[in-house]
Amino acid sequence: MVKNIAVIGAGAMGNGIAHVFAQFGYNVTLTDIHPATLEKAIQTISQNADRQINKGTITPAKKDEMLSLLQTTTSMEKGVAHADLVIEAVTENKELKSKIFSQLDQWTPPSAILASNTSSISITAIASATRRAEKVIGMHFMNPVPVMKLVEVINGYDTAPEVTHEIVRISKELQKIPCIVNDYPGFIANRILMPMINEAIYSLQEGVAGVEAIDTIMKTGMAHPMGPLQLADFIGLDVCLSILKVMHEGFGNPKYAPCPLLVNMVAAGKTGVKSGEGFYRYTGGNKQMIPAERFKM
Repeated sequence: MVKNIAVIGAGAMGNGIAHVFAQFGYNVTLTDIHPATLEKAIQTISQNADRQINKGTITPAKKDEMLSLLQTTTSMEKGVAHADLVIEAVTENKELKSKIFSQLDQWTPPSAILASNTSSISITAIASATRRAEKVIGMHFMNPVPVMKLVEVINGYDTAPEVTHEIVRISKELQKIPCIVNDYPGFIANRILMPMINEAIYSLQEGVAGVEAIDTIMKTGMAHPMGPLQLADFIGLDVCLSILKVMHEGFGNPKYAPCPLLVNMVAAGKTGVKSGEGFYRYTGGNKQMIPAERFKM
């Protein structure tokens, strides 16, 4: 029975995943090489729990219970030693993920399921770094994890059916909605989402419309809760670029080629909310418009 969870990477996705598992009574060990990142993660989890209390979705006692179930460590070997399920949530880098999974294969119990929160990288390729490909699977949560219901469950070439069934069961226990997909670049969520975002950026670059018009059209005309350019800022323009590169390379199809404006913005360090500027400027928690001339090439 899965009870002990190890989460690798304490960034936005990792701390959100840790939050949700602790909320539903699992023992969670959150691992990151940076102590400051771990401290910030626990603060974020505490603040997000306070928001849940204010909304009436959890009680103060539940928050205390959640925090008591969370441990942190900078040692991955120690953090995964007793794990029943490991969820890797580091940056979208194939070489880094493969290295981590090779180490997890050595340091976790043989029965442990090894999952990746990757949004685009091949589960089959990640599994090839281990000797237990049948126990490797994708468990792609959406950001912000405590709020978003979807979990994209990605089967690698050798993922055992019973492992898929267990991840589906666990996802439902977390009150998420699991959707099973197969291992192709971008899976489903990003295979559809990223070309839309990329086309919005092309439309901006070519002067078809400005940022506000593009986002407003998709929000009011297509009933999207957030426009594609604001969503790209929220995801991180560097993450969008990485995913598009994976799909472009994986399919060899020019329709997935990243827009030059996106490439240039990432090169300039304008990665969205986390850098303070992307298609909008973010100061003091407020979103501000940027002149359209800024985006013409």
